[in-house]
Amino acid sequence: MKIIVPKEIKNNENRVGLTPNSVKQLYKAGHEIYVEKNAGIGIGYSNNDYELSGASIVDSRSDLFKKGDLIIKVKEPMPEELEYLNSSHTLFTYLHLAADMTQANKLAQTGVRAIAYETITSESGNLPLLAPMSTIAGQISIIVGSYFLLKPNNGLGVMFGDFIGIDKRIVTVIGAGVAGTEAIKKALKNNAYVKVIDLSEERLNELRGELGEDNIEYNISSHKNIIDALSVSDLVIGSVYVLGKEAPKVITKDMIAVMKEGSVIVDISIDQGGCIETSKPTTHDDPVFIKKGVVHYCVTNMPGAVPLTSTLALNQATLPYILRLSDGVEKALENDTHFAAGLSIENGKIVHPALQNNF
Repeated sequence: MKIIVPKEIKNNENRVGLTPNSVKQLYKAGHEIYVEKNAGIGIGYSNNDYELSGASIVDSRSDLFKKGDLIIKVKEPMPEELEYLNSSHTLFTYLHLAADMTQANKLAQTGVRAIAYETITSESGNLPLLAPMSTIAGQISIIVGSYFLLKPNNGLGVMFGDFIGIDKRIVTVIGAGVAGTEAIKKALKNNAYVKVIDLSEERLNELRGELGEDNIEYNISSHKNIIDALSVSDLVIGSVYVLGKEAPKVITKDMIAVMKEGSVIVDISIDQGGCIETSKPTTHDDPVFIKKGVVHYCVTNMPGAVPLTSTLALNQATLPYILRLSDGVEKALENDTHFAAGLSIENGKIVHPALQNNF
């Protein structure tokens, strides 16, 4: 198989689809790898590193996409990349099409076969290629939330910690999936008091058994429970994910009005359209805005803040799938229904059932 690795061009996106070590393993398996010039330079991977691992470096982006069949990326193609895609290509990356019907249709029109990391499933029902980035996003949410709570950053002017005679500050996490769970654990380690809200009583009981009852409370998702939590929280993490669908708006504009001025919201779900009605996508260059006195952090590629860690974690998860695709895309998809669950676009059509229903 001839494999293409473009340089990511999304705002402040320094992750790369394949590390030199991944290239080496694919090269040893008999595949040809073409890497765009300086694709990994932002995280310390030089062109020479890739060449020593068996890849060929391609200077021109238009030439790169003519070199191979399988495209390995990290983020969805930007509009200016669509012109390079065609029906001879299979694209393997995070797509997050549920929140953007226009992007989904334009991608389908290129003729590319597109397989999304985020909808591939496992026998246990997990999302093995979404999990690494969700883990990182959940941890980052507490870091950036704490930063924007600082008064010079238009925050409330509080911090998490253990201070004698002072009550713990409150973090609310809505959605206790992988990202939400990591946010909960990180908040507890920072000596916050955490309110967890989730639709699943079973999931809440699992967390109760794992994390105990100290400095944490568990609430079934309801309008009242969300309002009560928002009214006392300093930091709110929205981490709701529905496979292949746009995230539901669990926090409405009216709900935001009960929050304290200078409190912070981090919407991890923004890749899927956001789970907060007042959210809108932001970038690492301009990560926040203020709405109804509340600081909103809605960066669409949060793990891009730690691109080396993210790239290493992503490659560890994706490489086994890439090796299987490299030995035959059709065979890989036909022989594994969990792998096939990632197929989003084929033959000019949106084919993932959840995406079809969503649109």
